[in-house]
Amino acid sequence: MSNDAASLVAQAKEWAGSYGPFPNGEEGAALSAVLRARAAWAEGNADALADVFVDNGSLLLGDDQYISREEIRGAMSKALSGPFKDTRLVEAPVDMRFLGDDIAVVVTEGGVARSGEESPAEEYRTRTVWVSVRRDGEWMLLSYQSSPLA
Repeated sequence: MSNDAASLVAQAKEWAGSYGPFPNGEEGAALSAVLRARAAWAEGNADALADVFVDNGSLLLGDDQYISREEIRGAMSKALSGPFKDTRLVEAPVDMRFLGDDIAVVVTEGGVARSGEESPAEEYRTRTVWVSVRRDGEWMLLSYQSSPLA
């Protein structure tokens, strides 16, 4: 495991307590992909964020849909060095459902917090649907889609 990956895993474990009623067993494992994405975003690390996704992963950011890990990497590199620089995702799960042994749908509420903000401003609050899949024993993201709550 690289230093970047180890740092993201450590940060994800630190945040695991904020995932409310979902235990550390299979539910916690499926949530680990969301936690790693959150940690990568907070670090402004587009490469680590893209690497949480499967090769044919999908990310809907605003009105733009990215449909591969490499498209996600390019888009998030621009976003995290531009309009989303020094931001972080603040997400709390509100629902989680397994569709099979290796696929889970997680719904979170929160959004993007700007530098110095404890939580997202009202205009940046979102509900997000994450689809986590287990590949070769590791939970990864298949899809991310957020919708504004405001």
